[in-house]
Amino acid sequence: MALLKKKSTNLTEQEKVEERREEVLAKGRKFKYPLQWTKHRVVVNTILIAIIIFAMLIVGGWLALYRLNMTNDLLFRVTEIIPTPVAKVDGENAKFSDYLMFYRSSITSIERQSGSQLDEGSVDELRAEYKRLALIEAEKYTYAVKLAKEQGIEVSDEEVATEFDRHLKVGGVDRSEESFLKIVKDNFGLDKSEYERMLYLSLLRSKVEIAIDKNANKIADEVEKLLKENNNDYSKVVEALGEKIQYEETGGLVDSKNIDGGRATEAMKLEPEASSGKFISMNGDGYYFVKLIKKTDTEVNFISIKVPFTEFEKRFETLQNEGKITEYITISSPNSVEDSQPAPENTNPDTEEQ
Repeated sequence: MALLKKKSTNLTEQEKVEERREEVLAKGRKFKYPLQWTKHRVVVNTILIAIIIFAMLIVGGWLALYRLNMTNDLLFRVTEIIPTPVAKVDGENAKFSDYLMFYRSSITSIERQSGSQLDEGSVDELRAEYKRLALIEAEKYTYAVKLAKEQGIEVSDEEVATEFDRHLKVGGVDRSEESFLKIVKDNFGLDKSEYERMLYLSLLRSKVEIAIDKNANKIADEVEKLLKENNNDYSKVVEALGEKIQYEETGGLVDSKNIDGGRATEAMKLEPEASSGKFISMNGDGYYFVKLIKKTDTEVNFISIKVPFTEFEKRFETLQNEGKITEYITISSPNSVEDSQPAPENTNPDTEEQ
């Protein structure tokens, strides 16, 4: 011991400082490693908790969407951000957000009126019906998207903006965008981006139907030829083409701003006994021809011929029959589904209570 002490006393000042520093560090290590281990456990536990919470959210969301078939606003917003399939149509995923968008646009006004006009049982039946209808619409528009890709068909932002502006003025009312969007929100539960999504899908499907329906194009050409040969005599066209076309009369004067696929608007541009050329229905479901009978400053009387598009529906029905549509949710099928399918292109604030 005396030797050790002597050795220590013979150290230089720098060596003594280094020796003292090592002693301090040695004591500190007793606390350092347990603290590092504690930090490590905290980090690991935090990650594990985050993973568990994330997994619970995924499972909860899956149950809410695919088992409980919930349609609340939160789930709608989540499916808009996270691509989630509701069905598969001939290999193309149908978006859950589209299904919810179609459903909300149909049921919003019904739920708003339920307190005064409908009992809860009736509302529940309508909810089931509109869910089925919304799913069918999502599947149809998904198929239109698939065909558009195959045909090289696109809809530009400018086309959507033009259609949006046209909707602002439907019925001859010059609305502000703010007031229009309030009507859309109140009646359909949609904001601008969602309404534009519906316009995009309807324009895309219309383009697809025009491209693939060679028979409708052929019939429309026949109508044009017969009208030219018979001095715009619509009865001759009906006689020649029969059930290939749909003939309709107003039966008298109607409002020139009548919401009828654009026929009244076109008729107002004509002189009595004159016939329009072929034009696309605003609903995108066929070609129209109109002949003016009589008009005033605000009313119009006309007859019309419609050449409906049928090819798209035939192809979609074939997919159903061949089992090429897989649905990931289960919805009851009310008896009235086939008779009341909604279509996004008909979503117009003027058709709803304002």
